[in-house]
Amino acid sequence: MLAALITGALVAPISAAATHPEIPAPAPAHTGTLTPTTLDGAYAANRANAVEAARMAAAHGDRSRADAVRSMADPSRHFLTFDARGSGRAAEVFGDLAKADHVAVLVPGSDTSLDTYDRFRAGALALHKRLGQRLGPRAAVISWLGYETPGTISADVLTTGLAKEAAPELREFISELRKVNGHARLTLLCHSYGTVVGARAASGLDISDLVFIGSPGTGVDSAADLHTKARVWAGRGGDDWIADVPHTSTDLFGTTVGFGTDPVSPAFGARVFAAGDGGHSDYLKPGSVSLANIARIVLGKTPETTHG
Repeated sequence: MLAALITGALVAPISAAATHPEIPAPAPAHTGTLTPTTLDGAYAANRANAVEAARMAAAHGDRSRADAVRSMADPSRHFLTFDARGSGRAAEVFGDLAKADHVAVLVPGSDTSLDTYDRFRAGALALHKRLGQRLGPRAAVISWLGYETPGTISADVLTTGLAKEAAPELREFISELRKVNGHARLTLLCHSYGTVVGARAASGLDISDLVFIGSPGTGVDSAADLHTKARVWAGRGGDDWIADVPHTSTDLFGTTVGFGTDPVSPAFGARVFAAGDGGHSDYLKPGSVSLANIARIVLGKTPETTHG
């Protein structure tokens, strides 16, 4: 069954690539080393880059990409990084990053690109609003689309290959954040395949909490195998289809397929928080149990967090 799935998953992306040529875009802006004093300059440079990317996409005839990128050039948007080439990369800031006492970095799962970015952004906005109800301007959230996410129907989504490539990028990003804000309590919040990325990057990261939501497994057998000093959390909604995915791993054609132990199982050893009855894309839905508990974790309000 796994062999058939991988064969089919390989054919679809190859066929799609043949019919969707790459959209032209400028090289990323040179923003230099990020510090509190260079943030505004970085935001402005990335905003200008988005303007040019929108122009190039429109000239190429891709109205959908042009519209998506044009919205990112709005003066109210703040991007630490931006690259419209290919599926795209972006790291958007919500709040005052330099002055925040609590910062959450969101790592997305499969099928996230500049073209589908708005749904990822919506979760970041919801979390920032929830944190603001408790902290006002002293909280910031970052939506980090810093890697090539796998397609939900693809061979990549079954293996750690893309996560291995993404982990060094995530480590570097967290290191850069610490140059901007060295005092904030920093939480890494990973969704779906993003939990595999977060697990790969976890060792040695300067973070307070590592949160896995809707995880297919992380590629390690237990929280202890992450080799992190951060508190490790896991949650899964009652209607999340990921519960039906086999939380196991096997060798197939010389490749390890699957991600092992379920992070919400006692065997994994994470702190399991209540995530309500939501589905796979509902963890940051306004008014949800999961959003309330995730906000408590970001704020360090462990006694207030309800457990699953």
